[in-house]
Order: sequence, then structure tokens, then C-alpha cells
Amino acid sequence: MKTKELGLAAKTFIGFGLGIVIGLVFKEKASVIKPLGTIFLNMIKMLVVPMVFFSITAGVASLGDLRKLRNIGVKVVGLYAITSAISVGIGLLVANMINPGKGFDMTALSGAAEYEAQGMPSVLDTLIDMFPTNVVQSFANQNMLQIIVFSIFLGVALIMLEERGKHLADTFQSLADVMYKITVIVMEFSPIGVCALLADSVGAYGLSIFGPLGKLILTVYAADVILVLAMYIPMVALMARFPLKQFFQGIWKVWVITASTTSSAGSLPVTTSVTNDDFGVSPELSSFSLPLGATINMNGGCIFYAAAIVLTAQVYNVQLTPAAMLSIVLSTVLVAMGCPGVPGGAIIMTTILLTNMGLPLEIVGLIAGIFRLIDMADTVFNVTGDVVTTMVVARSENMIQPPVPAGKN
Repeated sequence: MKTKELGLAAKTFIGFGLGIVIGLVFKEKASVIKPLGTIFLNMIKMLVVPMVFFSITAGVASLGDLRKLRNIGVKVVGLYAITSAISVGIGLLVANMINPGKGFDMTALSGAAEYEAQGMPSVLDTLIDMFPTNVVQSFANQNMLQIIVFSIFLGVALIMLEERGKHLADTFQSLADVMYKITVIVMEFSPIGVCALLADSVGAYGLSIFGPLGKLILTVYAADVILVLAMYIPMVALMARFPLKQFFQGIWKVWVITASTTSSAGSLPVTTSVTNDDFGVSPELSSFSLPLGATINMNGGCIFYAAAIVLTAQVYNVQLTPAAMLSIVLSTVLVAMGCPGVPGGAIIMTTILLTNMGLPLEIVGLIAGIFRLIDMADTVFNVTGDVVTTMVVARSENMIQPPVPAGKN
């Protein structure tokens, strides 16, 4: 009888549990395996720059003819950006209410006796610093916002070249696909990396390490509930003018798939089917907006990113000023647009954001151990945001049919 191989999530949970046991048994001596966790973090960092560069350039270039898609494209991308910004705001609000990292000191994990916070950039400084003076230097210094801006310009230029740029645009898409595959390979090592990092942390701090992680999960789920009540329901009822009962009767089919696959891209077939068949959206619009949303619209992810930044800042006693909060909103929206719609992609993007905010990365390995619980909710609301935005744009463009009452097909 052929036995079923354990999935990556199950292996990571096992690594998570094993790391706890090793840390409790061997105490401080568990730090001997920390280098395995450090290697895992280094492999994640290795992917960041090329993944953002290739994926954003390919995503922008995939818009095609800007003249043809100008009206719809501006509406879709604009709504994606606005809903993402609102999502970050909700995440920051709930995180600062729950305070997931308050009262816990993890400075020893950074390898120094005391972590000195770097200065948080102001909104104006962030805007100015987005535009590079030397692109090569931007790549060498891993300045993610500058790389994102350059990638957007490059993608637009490829569109303007029309046929001459199509071959290069396809090349960038292929390179983005390669980076996604490498991400899959690297994430295969996550059970080992998580085990090593957690063993070191539990060995140093005991079970108190799970206070911040449990509060992080609570923060994400509480913010997701607010997201549905405060944003999605009003958008469906008032902007898309679609019956809420019929919306929830259809969207649950998408939720089941996305929660199980934790992949926006992997759930596209069922998302498209529900959007077209159950909600009456024209395929001409959904075939453009849904794949684009799977690449650049991460409402659920934005909530997690905001919560993770607040958690890390509180753990390391870094004060987040109102100006820093605004910078987080801007940075998170831009970085979320480069997040691959594949399982584990948000871990890479969390690394980017923490780096951009001048915060330590050690906590990323710990979050990875429980990330499956967060990723299920993240992906569900990433895709829900794609569908809701598509419905709103469809209503404004008269590209949605009157809803068919349930049971009458």
C-alpha cells in the first residue's frame, strides 16, 4: 500500500514542534543548530531582489496595450491600491490595540546584547528616496522601493515598445516563474530552518516566545473580520449593488479552495468561474482584473505585513511614530504588489518590509513555523479583494449582468 507523503505545511509543523522539544531539553545548548536557521534566512534573502525585479516588471508589462486598457486599468489598479492601503490601516489599528509584541524582549536573537533601532524614514523622505539616482547601487544596497519604482518604469517602457517589447516582457515573465520555482525549493528547507530557529529561541527564552506569535494570529484574524464588515460588505452592497446573500452563497466556494491551497494564483480557475457564472461579471473584464489581482492585490497579506511590522517593532522596543505609520502604508502597498501569489510568498515580502523599515529579521523564521494558520486567512481575503474590486469596476463599466436568483440557472 502506497503511503501518502506529508505536505510542506505538515513538515513545517513537525519542525516547529521538534524545535520546541529541542529547545526545552537542551536549553542554551540548542544554539548549536542555529546556523541551519541562519542559512535558511540567508536563502530567503537571496531571493528578494531578483523576485521583486522580475515579477513587478512582468506584471506591469502584462497589462498590454495601455491605450485600450487605460480606463479599466486605472480603475482596477487604483481600487487595488486603495483597498490595500485601507487593509494596512486596519492591520496597524488592530495591532496597536492588541499589542502582540509588548512585554517581550528578543534582542539577544539578533546576536547583539542590545539592538539599537535605526531611524524610521519620514513620508517625504520615503517618497524622495523611491526614485533612484543609480540603479546599480539600488540593487547592490537592496533598496526595495527604488527597485520597485525602476521595475514599474521598465514594465511601462516594454508596453510602449509594443511588439518589439513583447519578447523581452515574456523573458521577464519566464524569469519571474524561475524565481517562484526557486522559492518553492527554498521553502522545502523551511522545516529544518524553523526547527533550528525555534530551538534556539525556546532554548534562550522558554515557552514565553509563543506569547507574541499567538497574539499575532489573533491580530490577523480580528483585522480580517473588520476588513469584511467595514470594507467588503459596503463595496458589494453599495458600490457593486449586488445582493449580499447571493454574494456569500458564491464566495464561499472560493474560500474553500483558497484556504486549502493558500495560493491566489492556484485558485484562479475557481475564482474566475464564480466571478463570471455566479456574479455575472463579463469575462472580458475578469480575465484581466483577476490574474492582475493575484499578482498585485494582497488585502489579507497587507494586514499580516502591518501586524508583523508592529510585532517586530514592539519586540525590539522601536517606537512607531505617525509618520512611520504612513511610511509603512506606502511601503506595504508597493511591496505587496510584488508578492507572488504562491504559498510562502508572504514570508519573502515580510523580509523585504522589515529590511526597509530597518528592523531585525530573526523573528521571520519563527513566524514561518505558524504561518500556515495566517496564510489561510491571508489568501482567502487576498482573493476576496480581487473578486470584490472586479465586481465594483464591472458595475461602473456596465460589465455585470443582473444576478440570477439562487436555484435558477
